[in-house]
Amino acid sequence: MSTAAGMAPARECVLLSYDEPRAERHHRRLIGVFGAVKRLHGVRGMGRAYRLCAELVDTEEFFLADADLAIDTSFDPGTVTPLPAGVPMRVWRTRNPVNGLVYGYGGLKLCRRSAFRHLGRVPSAVDVLAGLPGRPEFVPAVAGDTAFDASPRHTWRAGFRECAMLTRGCDYRRVRSEEAEHRLHAWQHIGHGPFGAWARQGAADGIAFAQWARDNSTVWALLNDPQWLDEHFAQLGHAVPGG
Repeated sequence: MSTAAGMAPARECVLLSYDEPRAERHHRRLIGVFGAVKRLHGVRGMGRAYRLCAELVDTEEFFLADADLAIDTSFDPGTVTPLPAGVPMRVWRTRNPVNGLVYGYGGLKLCRRSAFRHLGRVPSAVDVLAGLPGRPEFVPAVAGDTAFDASPRHTWRAGFRECAMLTRGCDYRRVRSEEAEHRLHAWQHIGHGPFGAWARQGAADGIAFAQWARDNSTVWALLNDPQWLDEHFAQLGHAVPGG
């Protein structure tokens, strides 16, 4: 499709899934919005998974959705403008059903395929996409809900990873901000839904992990290994939080 007269360029969409219980449901929602959606499933190692997503598509710009994303069915990809020069990725916000936060966590992404060749150049980046060249663009619009709270394990894992990263400081800035402190507080103290207490427990465990690991890149890399996260969850042996 031509970009003339404000028309959006041709873009494909990829769903990245690992073991998310709601992946099939969210895949169907994405198909309803984008018409066709490619999928990469079960790849261990987030850096490798993201690179393979870029290899799946034939368009320079492509949408990337995590399997926890319940896309807003009113989202119109045809109105999305091209990425500006030097911007490798645009991120839409999501609503967090567990603590009510609205920010880029689990958000829909518009990515530049050629930028993914550079992944891995920031080996210490916990957020793998922070290794893309250039500076990402964050937009205030909300693209859906990040519905990660499908089981105790999945909900704990989300709280653990996100709060470890928030504690360390964002990979894009590497400094703790007032906004990061606000998000950490919400993850630790608010927990709606049947597994909300598991999000709070994951937040506490993630903060402890960050304080222990500090700048050890080998340890930090474990945050991108879902098998290690599941083993760590089992080793901690938590009883039902608050039970």
